[in-house]
Amino acid sequence: MRLTALLSTAALAATAAAAPALADHHGSSDHDAMQADIVDTAISADDFNTLVAAVQAADLVDALKADGPFTVFAPTDAAFAALPAGTVDTLLEPENKDQLTSVLTYHVVPGEYMAADTAAGTYELDTLQGDSVTVVVSDDGSVTVDGANVVSADVDASNGVIHVIDAVIMPGE
Repeated sequence: MRLTALLSTAALAATAAAAPALADHHGSSDHDAMQADIVDTAISADDFNTLVAAVQAADLVDALKADGPFTVFAPTDAAFAALPAGTVDTLLEPENKDQLTSVLTYHVVPGEYMAADTAAGTYELDTLQGDSVTVVVSDDGSVTVDGANVVSADVDASNGVIHVIDAVIMPGE
């Protein structure tokens, strides 16, 4: 199935509906004022070079530096490398900016959702892209997002939280 058939071209639109049982720290003010935002945290981690380049190409830097709070499911460079050959290069082309924006905003949920504070269960969370992701928290504490494994959870940022995932998740899959 072609990637373009899997992607919608929805504009960036914040939707705040989420499963109420998932621990949401929306509006918390306990973030250190000197703490890095989501973008700067990703840049400093040095395992998100592809994600940062994609965010820049989609002109989403300012949006992800905004107050938030946001929960970002951040694929590593290895996750992007595991996509079919040419996928990243194609998405980074200027004429595919809408598709790239759709993919990236599918990885962002309004609100701050901490894995450590979330009971085992299955949750549907609305993304900024407009579709929802399925988050499964297992009894053993492991977490998946649309089948991608969360390999590092609850990375705090001044405007939200980052959960590192081992795969790029796609809307419509």
